[in-house]
Amino acid sequence: MQQPSPIAETEALLARLSMRPGVQSTLILSRQSGAIVRSSGLITAEELAQEEVAPSTTNGTYVNSTDGEAVRKQGTRNAEEVAQSVWTFMKSVGSMIEELNGDHDEAKLLRIRTKRNEIVVVPDAKFLLVCIHDTPPA
Repeated sequence: MQQPSPIAETEALLARLSMRPGVQSTLILSRQSGAIVRSSGLITAEELAQEEVAPSTTNGTYVNSTDGEAVRKQGTRNAEEVAQSVWTFMKSVGSMIEELNGDHDEAKLLRIRTKRNEIVVVPDAKFLLVCIHDTPPA
């Protein structure tokens, strides 16, 4: 019996995570550059360009306005903007940890809870896993 590849396992894990109740979006970012490796639930620049060419209401990302232009639904986030914010935040967290605990420590899990969302970031040696989900009721 053949062992599944690490990439296949990661993709399966990400797919299961994306299907959990309340999960709005997931991202896998390169730890070095913040580049998006995988994304779900967020609109990318590539998808935005495709939608501008042919606006659609079937996927729920865009709705047509009265003058025929594509208008982004409120609340739909741009994947590149989220990735840049998370990556910048993680660099700041790394600097803070280094100042507090020295060179040989690092973040293992970060949870940021707001009124609307909870953002969970799991750093790895090469990647950052980001999951955005609804904030559970108090």
